[in-house]
Amino acid sequence: MKFKKFAAILTLTIAVGTATAAESLLDAVQQRGTLVICTTGDYKPYTFLREDGRYEGIDIALGESLAKTLGVNVQWVKTTWKTLMPDFLAGKCDMAVGGVSISLERQKKAFFSDPITVDGKIPFVRCADAERFQTIEQLNRPEVRLVEPPGGTNEAFVRRELPRAQLELFPDNTVIFQQVAEGKADVMITDASEALYQRRNYPQLCAINPDKPLQYSEKAFLLPRDDYTWKAYVDQWLHLVKHNGEYQRIVEQWVGKP
Repeated sequence: MKFKKFAAILTLTIAVGTATAAESLLDAVQQRGTLVICTTGDYKPYTFLREDGRYEGIDIALGESLAKTLGVNVQWVKTTWKTLMPDFLAGKCDMAVGGVSISLERQKKAFFSDPITVDGKIPFVRCADAERFQTIEQLNRPEVRLVEPPGGTNEAFVRRELPRAQLELFPDNTVIFQQVAEGKADVMITDASEALYQRRNYPQLCAINPDKPLQYSEKAFLLPRDDYTWKAYVDQWLHLVKHNGEYQRIVEQWVGKP
């Protein structure tokens, strides 16, 4: 009797596992011939929507590389940092890319791939003011004017760590740095990778202590929760591109050699 009960449980477990695998995006993407990816298109060097309608950036190239291994095309879906999670949970895409930071709030609703890179929040300020904005204590003051894009981890960090400072939400992340450069704001808190990239466009701005960020952070691809088969494939692909040189070649195209 115990053997029959055990056999029944084992059969049910195998059946559930088989059904889950059959429903994985790994199969669905190959069957439809298209990998649908959400991205904001406003966060260099990871994702940028050009005037001609084409996307480019580190994560864009990685997404295209992943699609190539599956033998499918990529369909890009425009989103914003504020609507990223709602769009993703609504099933508008199979994954989201473009400098997406790992956070526990996002982890409650979705999976992440293995980390792609390590990053962290730092102040991006006018170089003339660099000494004024080195620490949390210096930043968290009523007279300090912060500017951030709505939604995403930059705004979340500022609201949590710098509640006494003035915060303005600026909707266009592609030109937000101009607000600081022109003196309309004092500081933008952003990831070190973005600040280091953007300083080539804004030489009057300085990335403060990029090697010692105010907060540790990792970036990854956003994946549907509980689809272990899809996550396993994405993680294995990422492991391989990091070890065969493809990842480094893509990064060097955007930020140069370390």
